[in-house]
Amino acid sequence: MHPYKNANRDTGVIAYEIGKDNISIKFRDGSVYLYTIKSAGPAAIAEMKTLAKKGEGLTTFINQHVREGYQFKLR
Repeated sequence: MHPYKNANRDTGVIAYEIGKDNISIKFRDGSVYLYTIKSAGPAAIAEMKTLAKKGEGLTTFINQHVREGYQFKLR
């Protein structure tokens, strides 16, 4: 996983891994969730990838738009 640039600030996201049609997000509590185009939609996954690479806004986006839109809880 890649460290989330904004992980040292007050954010829930600390790391991410981008796949072709998905993104895995690791949260501060150690949990890891897999979001897919099937579970969250292609537009949401595209935005999550952009925000992850940018290093800001990902936690807010997840909370406001895809909170329960994950495919699996991996950890």
